[in-house]
Amino acid sequence: MRGWHRPLVVNAALMFTLTLASAVGLFVDDRLLMGESVWVKPLKFGFAMGVYGLTLAWLLSKLSKGRRFGWWLGTFFAISGLLDVGAVAYAAAHGTVSHFNNNAEPVAQTVRTVFSIGVGPLLLITLLIAVLVLIQRTGDRAMARALRAGLGLASASMVVALWLSNSSGATPRTVTDANGNTVSMNGGHGIGDPDGNGMFLTNWSTTGGDLRVPHFVGLHAIQVLLLITAILGVLATSHSWLRDERVRARLVGVAALGYTGVFAVLTWQAKRGIPVTHLDRQTLIAYAGVAVFTLVTAAAVVVTARRRSASSASPTDAMPARIYSAASVHASPSHDQLGVTPREGT
Repeated sequence: MRGWHRPLVVNAALMFTLTLASAVGLFVDDRLLMGESVWVKPLKFGFAMGVYGLTLAWLLSKLSKGRRFGWWLGTFFAISGLLDVGAVAYAAAHGTVSHFNNNAEPVAQTVRTVFSIGVGPLLLITLLIAVLVLIQRTGDRAMARALRAGLGLASASMVVALWLSNSSGATPRTVTDANGNTVSMNGGHGIGDPDGNGMFLTNWSTTGGDLRVPHFVGLHAIQVLLLITAILGVLATSHSWLRDERVRARLVGVAALGYTGVFAVLTWQAKRGIPVTHLDRQTLIAYAGVAVFTLVTAAAVVVTARRRSASSASPTDAMPARIYSAASVHASPSHDQLGVTPREGT
């Protein structure tokens, strides 16, 4: 991690520390908030922010242009992320709801204030970092394409998060927090069921649409695409047709398009109030379309690359035979060299 963005590395360390502390809290604190441990949410937020922050810390160390500007962007992101996740942990420690809490009591007011300061900059900074990556070459073509697509999807996921805040309308409702107090809620993560939950650990809704799903998928696109890039790089050592970085870049591009399709379908599915655990006919058709497009396009790239690799290898394969033939001619002694005069008629 030498040379990585130091404030983001510190941020990631704090996030992973919160993740571990929250994991302990699951076993030692029996307070429940809306059917789950009060520490589940800080655990998820801490881990997600830690992984994303560490990715940005590595990425910003690779910039060749605007490094100073990138350093400041990363620093502000680290501070904003710390405020955002810190507010979630603060609310959890007090046994109350962090998001959509419309109560007038001090904890809820503090959390709302922090969110108003910290959430917006996370989207803006991600967009600016994406622009920085767009104007320069970072790594080979495959990596550059993965980074650009990943940051674009991360930005889109944050837009979904902002959209999420108003997705359930302004109809007020009340829930009970871990202390038995009534919490007035306005807005929510679910469509159809504003406070829907049910899935293990993620607690994504099984009773309605849930915009947390596309938010999560889009936010971590950059890690998935970088992993695909790394796998292709390893495979290139044993598959000659993958050694051309243009081929790897095309495959990463296909993966990015397929991933974008899944992100779009998940968002559309959630907005229609369909839980991620239920695939209606329209959703199945959409996913099938994305899958067919991705597989056919990837197959076309692979077939073309293998043919080109085979055709370019053919002259090389024939070269040893030509060299052997030429060597044989030069190595065979002529009659003159042997001092033998050929007879007439022979």
